[in-house]
Amino acid sequence: MKTYRKELVFNISSRRAFINITGELGRALSESGIKEGLLLCNAMHITASVFINDDESGLHKDYDDWLEKLAPHEPVGAYRHNRTGEDNGDAHLKRQIMGREVVVAVTGGRLDFGPWEQVFYGEFDGCRPKRVLVKIIGE
Repeated sequence: MKTYRKELVFNISSRRAFINITGELGRALSESGIKEGLLLCNAMHITASVFINDDESGLHKDYDDWLEKLAPHEPVGAYRHNRTGEDNGDAHLKRQIMGREVVVAVTGGRLDFGPWEQVFYGEFDGCRPKRVLVKIIGE
């Protein structure tokens, strides 16, 4: 069995964003040379997410609106976490909802998705560099 590890770095200029990273994962898979196995992709920061869904701008706006209703950024004083001097209590909750990681099957050297599936990086407390781990195992 072979393994391959790569880190992607994102520095999103806005507080929140959804970035399609499917292409980067495909390139990492090609670099790995692995044809059959599994790809794990996870956000390495507790205010960011990795998830699978459709690449449709209306859906992304719906996610953003929904998450902001569930855990609004302001008032920042509403979060006990922010008493530490932070202002990102909402981002921790948004990450919990959207998830930390995805696992995608690798078949014939390709990511084995269902119809419309794409992988996204979700940023909930941007304006600084954050890492995403890509770990591929297989043959």
